[in-house]
Amino acid sequence: MKHIFFIDLDNTIYFTKPNEAQLMSGLYQLLDEEDLGITDEIYQTSKKEMLRTPFQKVAKKYGFKQLAIDRAVDYLKNREVTSPLNPSDDYHYIKSLKGRKFIVTAGFSKQQTSKVKMLGIADDFEAVHVVDVSTTNKKEAFKLLIDKYDLNTDDILIIGDDAESEIKFGLELGIETFLLDPENLHPNAESTFRGTDLSKLHAAAGQ
Repeated sequence: MKHIFFIDLDNTIYFTKPNEAQLMSGLYQLLDEEDLGITDEIYQTSKKEMLRTPFQKVAKKYGFKQLAIDRAVDYLKNREVTSPLNPSDDYHYIKSLKGRKFIVTAGFSKQQTSKVKMLGIADDFEAVHVVDVSTTNKKEAFKLLIDKYDLNTDDILIIGDDAESEIKFGLELGIETFLLDPENLHPNAESTFRGTDLSKLHAAAGQ
């Protein structure tokens, strides 16, 4: 039975798309006024990915000009979410897991911790660990938490939606994973368990 859980935040505990205006309007407004060095079509495509992937990764992938990236990062570093957010309809499956739960989320510290506060879920977790993707990744974060809390990897289940981040890195560390993929975006990705929702989460955890 698993009794330690590393859980992603965005698009796992809650979904970004229904909250796009609140989460992204300020960033979009800033980017609209910048010379990104890309076509509008590519920009619109990149905005869709920003809902699922840290900004720096998306900006690098699509070749945003560095000055625009720097200005956006300065904005995001100081941004906080100040209006309530709603956890997903499946959040009760996470909340009812028995054991120690840690949020491991990529992004900017102020922004990610304010999301947890606005979701009203801080008391459900032992700690919130924010990963700065400009300097590290979730694999290193998992190793840090394992060492810090003296955890046994056999006791851990990693839960998230990103096949190329928490799921991939978890498997590389020999940790079992649950890939949440409601839109079947990663049909060929490796994962110990997977689901289009979290209804099988307790079975995956052996609870």
